[in-house]
Amino acid sequence: MSEIEREAMEYDVVIVGAGPAGLSAAIRLKQLDPSREVVVLEKGSEVGAHILSGAVLDPCGLNKLIPDWKEKGAPLNVPVKDDNFFMLGEAGKVRIPNFPMPPLMNNHGNYVVSMGNVCRWMAEQAEALGVEVFPGMACSEVIYGENGEVKGVVAGEFGRNPDGTPGPSYEPGMELHGKYVFLGEGVRGSLSKEVIAKYDLSKGKEPQKFGLGMKEIWEIDPAKHKPGSVTHTMGWPLGSNAGGGSFIYHLDNNQVYVGFVVHLNYKNPNLYPYMEFQRFKHHPMVKELLEGGKRVAYGGRAITEGGYQSMPKMVAPGVALLGCAVGMVNVPRIKGNHNAMLSGMAAAEAAHAAIEAGRASDELNDYETEVREGAIGKDLEKVRNVKPLWSKYGLLASLSLGGLDMWTNTLGFSLFGTLGHGKTDAEATEPADKHKTIDYPKPDGKLSFDRLTNVSYSMTNHEENQPCHLRLLDPSVPIEHNLPKFNEPAQRYCPAGVYEVVEKENGPEFVINFQNCVHCKTCDIKDPPQNIKWVTPQGGDGPNYPNM
Repeated sequence: MSEIEREAMEYDVVIVGAGPAGLSAAIRLKQLDPSREVVVLEKGSEVGAHILSGAVLDPCGLNKLIPDWKEKGAPLNVPVKDDNFFMLGEAGKVRIPNFPMPPLMNNHGNYVVSMGNVCRWMAEQAEALGVEVFPGMACSEVIYGENGEVKGVVAGEFGRNPDGTPGPSYEPGMELHGKYVFLGEGVRGSLSKEVIAKYDLSKGKEPQKFGLGMKEIWEIDPAKHKPGSVTHTMGWPLGSNAGGGSFIYHLDNNQVYVGFVVHLNYKNPNLYPYMEFQRFKHHPMVKELLEGGKRVAYGGRAITEGGYQSMPKMVAPGVALLGCAVGMVNVPRIKGNHNAMLSGMAAAEAAHAAIEAGRASDELNDYETEVREGAIGKDLEKVRNVKPLWSKYGLLASLSLGGLDMWTNTLGFSLFGTLGHGKTDAEATEPADKHKTIDYPKPDGKLSFDRLTNVSYSMTNHEENQPCHLRLLDPSVPIEHNLPKFNEPAQRYCPAGVYEVVEKENGPEFVINFQNCVHCKTCDIKDPPQNIKWVTPQGGDGPNYPNM
């Protein structure tokens, strides 16, 4: 426990993160018992400010949570009208027909949405039920009880000096205690990472795998706009350098989401994911769509890709992990929001039953059972081998073998059993001298843009007079180890230009421009010696994504 004295508030359930998982949990708790005391803490300046998502939403979770969502004005206004899959070459494309694909890949009945707006609407529904929703309240610390259980969190701490000492306007924040604490922080959340390590929740599981997702919103020529059109591509420009692909989703108001995902298990430390994204937009198919339009927003975020076999144990005394804190993305479908909602509901139902039975601060094992054996587990188990097949055998093999495995799993069996991932994404990085450098074309300022210009379109902001939230466990590692061995890949894997190696008179210096950070967590994931630790900055800081 900290020696700083803080006021404490008591709740039945404390929820960290106002994403689809946390808000679903809050709403379900109040549906089950309107008198239940529930609080949701969100580090973004407002609900939705830190939500970066494609997104094509499978409404199955929302159907279960709020069956009359349409009458209540949920912002699901653009149904998917057509699905397109392409394999790209540098100058051309090949259409992959829809009919051989397993039924689970069909987007019929889904919606192109802004998940930021969906979460804003969900927060309104939660507040109408009496849930306390506090944005701008970053949770900086887990509070443990006398028996080692999770007792609560510290939220709303402000005003520390860059060296970590309390400044003149220091506010210690508050302790929020709960019978149960739900962590719905999303991918690689700092509190979730701590809890997973403390209770060894990943024991016996495959390592979690990740991708880096980058997205721009474009306003395009109305003549080219096709609301509800969904396109996915694979192949160029990544080729054999890395796994990944793109998505292009037509929303309403002549807006298009243009996104690019790079799997973070790539070997060549000279790969520059952001520039691969920028190069992608010069493909003739994409160029034709975007010419005459304008980019209006940009962001980046890590995506969990390990799937069924990488999900850690989800419960420990007093705490449950929700949604992407566990890793519930269906990789071939590029969808996880529906499972996040379902997980929040399952955790809420388990906590409600426990509290009704007079329990508190124990393990919500019924939640774990429901996730693994219920709808979420069934969704993820069918596609569990797609990612390891892609990683081990490449794109073409994954298309054929992964497709076959999804078909057989739909019928109830697998030819491959359950494949493992092996290495972490950090361990997959090889020394630079084993690989060639990659020459990337200079951005033209029309279709492609330099990183710092694009970061300004994320509206990210950090108070500079605070401790850096990107912490080096050993400050000597970037220059003495990473630079000679890996050509310091942080210069390239960060999609926001946070890290630089600057030549000074006395030699190279590693510089962290933390004010640029868009909270993607890629550095925490991909740094080869795992020397960078991402923690939450003070509340409200970070990106402010518009309708993303």
